[in-house]
Amino acid sequence: MAKRLLTLLLCLALLGSVWAEAAVTGSAANFTAVRTYGDRFSDVSTANWYYDNVKTLYELGLAQGRDARTFAPRGNVTVGEAAAFAARLLSLYELGDAESGPAAFGGDGGAWYLPYVRYLQDRGVIAQEFEGRYTAAATRAQMAHITARILPESELPEINADAVAVGYATRQYIQDVDDYTPYQQEILQLYKWGIVSGSDDAGNFRPDSSITRAEYAALLTRLADPDLRVRLDWNGAESGAAQSASYQSLVEPGTLRRSHLTGDTAAIDNNIRWMLAGGGSTLTLQMEPVWVTTDHVNLLMQQYLNQIRQYIEQGYNAVSCTYSADTGEVTLRFYSSIFSDQLFSSARRETLQRAVEIRSRLYQDGLLRSGMSEYEKARAYFTWLCENCAYDYRADDASVSHTAYSAFFMGSAVCDGYVAAYNLLLKLEGISCGTVSTADHIWTVAELDGRSYHIDPTWGAQSGTVEYQYFGMTEAQAAGRFS
Repeated sequence: MAKRLLTLLLCLALLGSVWAEAAVTGSAANFTAVRTYGDRFSDVSTANWYYDNVKTLYELGLAQGRDARTFAPRGNVTVGEAAAFAARLLSLYELGDAESGPAAFGGDGGAWYLPYVRYLQDRGVIAQEFEGRYTAAATRAQMAHITARILPESELPEINADAVAVGYATRQYIQDVDDYTPYQQEILQLYKWGIVSGSDDAGNFRPDSSITRAEYAALLTRLADPDLRVRLDWNGAESGAAQSASYQSLVEPGTLRRSHLTGDTAAIDNNIRWMLAGGGSTLTLQMEPVWVTTDHVNLLMQQYLNQIRQYIEQGYNAVSCTYSADTGEVTLRFYSSIFSDQLFSSARRETLQRAVEIRSRLYQDGLLRSGMSEYEKARAYFTWLCENCAYDYRADDASVSHTAYSAFFMGSAVCDGYVAAYNLLLKLEGISCGTVSTADHIWTVAELDGRSYHIDPTWGAQSGTVEYQYFGMTEAQAAGRFS
């Protein structure tokens, strides 16, 4: 069955359903040597950077070499070979033996790599995205897709999370990976785990290039052995000033759950945070095919779009979806209905830069001070926004006034533009905040000094003077305005 495409703009979440999540078993304790290397391969020298990786790969029983005495480190890896290496590593992790898992899926006389492919498909590592391409050279992006899904994330601490979040957001590093790069999120995740470090001083990934056997050996053994992982030393990535200028750093990272129940807000929120904290705009879910119907996917889109309102400062207000009822794969892509994709990228960058400039100016003018409470800082930002932005009564659904960009650069906005701008300023200050909505209005809810407050900068700016009764409301006071 061909994939179907759905597109949906922001709306409310509805109903629920049932999707099961597969359990994962195994232990990293299974990654122990089962044989001695003894300089087996004549084409791998101790002087080579990949020596320890090839040695470890062989000793774990994950590779035999191209023949008895050579490994062919510079040879390309086909998609089928990449699947075989990955399946052996997964089988060793889950069952304590590199071949036991794939062996259960062989015996039909097909291509040599099919048992490994089927095992990975059974375990949810891949679906059918590589059908017809298993004998072709694997790209580095395809390799990342496979590699990032072999082990559970609990085995892979994000030792480079800050370096990647800031280096990638500021475009100082990994400059050849963007929202249009296949498997963008998996690529960035490998950097965070210390599995890859890039191919040059700028940490570029070369996603469309082929990958050599030596390079793939390095990735697989870094998965198995934490001592082989790479800590990134990217200048400036640890500085607080740089972190405040990153959209990724404004989101607490979540844990990806590829399969979950409809209506599971916690899982949806975790997935959205995983995506945003990784600098991505797409999510690929793996559902039971029986549940992947047009109505069900439409409902899922509504729920995800409703939840992403909590991160309104990120600018996403629309979602499209491709899905396959045959494989159960559902891919959600979030975007802006206001800007084209190209303009959206530049608008986000300029909006963030403007917010940082506003913050700096308020500190320079003494309106913000380091010793102020969160409540006082939030009030100062409320004052600035109400004094510098007017309500756009002529805005329609396609107006730029729905964005923080308009609030900052044009001095006009409607409610979602006000809230996107205000929440961006608060999050740059390290203040936790989200949103509350009715059918036709939205405002901020923020945690200030341990207490929850409702704040409505839109209503605060209506009269020409700052209306502070709409700052620091209780939940009852905020909701009571509409009763």
